Amino acid sequence: MPGECKLKKVLVITYYWPPSGGAGVQRWLKFSKYLNEYGWQPIIYTPENPEAPSHDFSLLEEIPESIEIVKTPIWEPYEFYKKLVGMKKGEKVNAGFLNEKKKPGMAEAFSTWVRGNFFIPDARKFWIKPSIKFLINFLEDNPVDAIISTGPPHSMHLIALGVKNELDIPWLADFRDPWTQIDFYHQLRLTQIADNKHKRLEKSVLAKADIVTTVSKNWGKDLEALYPRKIEVVTNGFDPADFGQNNGELDKKFTLTHIGSLNKDRNPNFLWATLKEICTENKTFAADLEIKFIGKTDIAVFEQLEKEGLIEKAKKVDYMPHKNVIAEASRSQVLMLLINNTPNVAGIIPGKIFEYLASYRPILCIAPHSGDSASIIRDSGAGVVVDFNDSINLKATIFEFYAKYKDGKLAVSTGSINQFSRRTLTGSIAGLLDSITNK
Repeated sequence: MPGECKLKKVLVITYYWPPSGGAGVQRWLKFSKYLNEYGWQPIIYTPENPEAPSHDFSLLEEIPESIEIVKTPIWEPYEFYKKLVGMKKGEKVNAGFLNEKKKPGMAEAFSTWVRGNFFIPDARKFWIKPSIKFLINFLEDNPVDAIISTGPPHSMHLIALGVKNELDIPWLADFRDPWTQIDFYHQLRLTQIADNKHKRLEKSVLAKADIVTTVSKNWGKDLEALYPRKIEVVTNGFDPADFGQNNGELDKKFTLTHIGSLNKDRNPNFLWATLKEICTENKTFAADLEIKFIGKTDIAVFEQLEKEGLIEKAKKVDYMPHKNVIAEASRSQVLMLLINNTPNVAGIIPGKIFEYLASYRPILCIAPHSGDSASIIRDSGAGVVVDFNDSINLKATIFEFYAKYKDGKLAVSTGSINQFSRRTLTGSIAGLLDSITNK
């Protein structure tokens, strides 16, 4: 059409892409969905055969037809890992030291040591050099205005770094999670040599990228402490298009629902102990209670529920399509937001928090009051924040939620959450891309 503005092109280097499921897919799937509204046409570069922890084929429906997707094969050492720890060939490898079936033993400990010290920055390192070579040739014939890399896995940043060094294309490096400051970094059993290499590679990305983004204010400050530069914060969010189809019927039971991965660092033993105490005191509460886990859940959680006599109250769903997860959140009585009790806790904002907000159900958040997640809950009026091991306030909060549930008045009056709309946040990303390409 005459006068129509030509879209700029941006190459997005991402390991996670549909039909892979899970939280790692959502951020750039949604940004890619809305980028063309802000003058940018994404081209996706992703592995042909990734080792995805789960699949969600419904997400394929969200990819705009106009998006070009470029794939090349990747080799990953997961078959060796599975043999080492006794997993079956078709079993999925979970992220973040989450164990669903058994406690980690010597084989897992050894594999963790190998992972941290030899697969630097991660097990996708073998895709770095082939991808750099492929993309240099691809971009010579298919030029773009900017590059985006999103990690973890942080090998994606090293691919972008290699392309940047050769072609000097403006580059935005997006840290969905930290690298050397991630909560399980101390569990990698690193030698000093390996630790130094991780940190050196991380600083090379922070130094060379034209823009660096992350998802929370505190994580931004952490990155700025590693390397003296401005870090831009663009949170995760919710897609309004995913909501509005719930029939309005809530669960009949007093459901406490956790959605997403729940590893041992997020396992709040004092919550289960408190629930046992309330069940012992109030038989009606015990009859009404149901604890739902939708997503990968560490065996330590169910061991603790068994210990507290609550295992019969637990309902576990390994995985379901994203649209079904949204429906489950919208019908739950209370949504549990359980934050990792780890050193980087202040900056942890689980992606699920925004879809919790858009579900308009009360949130029980267990986290420090000074953290970024707690601030979002308070500012939006979406629920209650209880600090780690604060059993007294936790018990009072659960009693308050339950009383309102029995009266049919358990609800929240969430304030404006449009700032967390994926469409709005995509505008922030586009603005950053404009700032490094309009010079």
